[in-house]
Amino acid sequence: MVSISPRRRLLGGAVGTFVEWYDFLIYGLSAPVLAVHFFPEASAAAGIVSTFAIYAVAFLVRPIGGIYFGRIGDRLGRIKTLGLIVLLMGGATTLLGLLPTFATVGILAPLLLLLCRVVQGFSAGGETSGATAYIVESAPSDRRAFWVSICVAGSWAPIVVASGVIFGLRAGLGDEAYMSWGWRIPFLLGGLLAIVGLWLRRRLDDPEEFVEASRAPRDPHLLRTALTQHWRAIVTVMLLVAVQGVGAYLLLSYMYSYLVTVAGMTPTAALLANSLGVASMAVLILPAGRLSDRVGRRTVMFVGAAWLAVISWPAMTLASGGGLGSAVGGQLLIAVGVALFSAGGFVTMAELFSTTMRFTGHAIGYNVGYAIFGGTTPLIASALVAITGSAVAPAFYVIVIAALGVAVVGRIPETKGVRLRDAGEISHPAADDLTVPTVATRSGTTNV
Repeated sequence: MVSISPRRRLLGGAVGTFVEWYDFLIYGLSAPVLAVHFFPEASAAAGIVSTFAIYAVAFLVRPIGGIYFGRIGDRLGRIKTLGLIVLLMGGATTLLGLLPTFATVGILAPLLLLLCRVVQGFSAGGETSGATAYIVESAPSDRRAFWVSICVAGSWAPIVVASGVIFGLRAGLGDEAYMSWGWRIPFLLGGLLAIVGLWLRRRLDDPEEFVEASRAPRDPHLLRTALTQHWRAIVTVMLLVAVQGVGAYLLLSYMYSYLVTVAGMTPTAALLANSLGVASMAVLILPAGRLSDRVGRRTVMFVGAAWLAVISWPAMTLASGGGLGSAVGGQLLIAVGVALFSAGGFVTMAELFSTTMRFTGHAIGYNVGYAIFGGTTPLIASALVAITGSAVAPAFYVIVIAALGVAVVGRIPETKGVRLRDAGEISHPAADDLTVPTVATRSGTTNV
């Protein structure tokens, strides 16, 4: 018997995701000050690149965490696994806020910074896959994209809150005190938020969709089955992640540093501009999610990828102008494309896998994709600027990836209306040309 309503699951899942990604993304906003404390002997540009290199390492660990948590989540349940994930992330974030700096312990400081990011990356490897599986399995069949979009917005909104925290600390403490010790507070706050996230998740239960599917005999070789029978779905997820990851992490983790170090804006103005850019992305994905439920995933993804391919160069040109208005405008242009593509992409990635292996299959494709594309975006973007000397160089990377996305969307099946229990069929070789194998009814996917 289901004791918790789907809407309460949506709220609990989204809030838990907010906490998890606040902890993970605060590093990107803190990159300029972390570079000063952990790489003081490097030049300003080299320090930023080194800091983002450690940022990228966390994404390389994510596939390992994804496989580990995916197998647990498909066997023991979504909620138990998501609780463990947020607990691990909170502990690593708290330790990050307590780390000694290079001035205190020398080379050990960046090594400890790397260790904390590795633990965060391991934890993050299970978060999106677990939360997405939990939400899509709880949602009404005709609102899956919208519900998943709410969860995605909950993973982007933390950057806005984190920006507000840093802005308040700079204003209240002054730049000198913030640079000296105040930078630690956002990380320590993340540890406290993790306790709240854990409490919320412990009050939820697994959706009926998963409970019913788990009554069937369990596959003792879940990972091998995913890699051998659903490898097409895994590769599709990796390619879809490329567009969403590069576009989103350009705003989430790079643009603040870009606006400060390249566009020449003050840290306060850059924080405000970046917050407005990310907030617009989080808001826009909600109507885009509704649109995906009405017209289909492929149409919305195609428009989003095409938009990014066309608009990235003028958007970066506008953002590099150095003014608040131009910085916000440039990021807003990118946000439109990312929101559209993500509204169709996130739910599609979950719908490609059957319920019994959704966590595992999604986690492999999603995290490998992010290790290759999303997590390296700040590093590649900053390196392109340093090598070419061009402020708009990151745009060309986005254009190439967006063009890839247009090609990929043209070759994938439409997953709108797919019955979740049997969704994995569309990743089988015999189903390559299918569009919608089985249409679900609302009562067949959730208890509403």
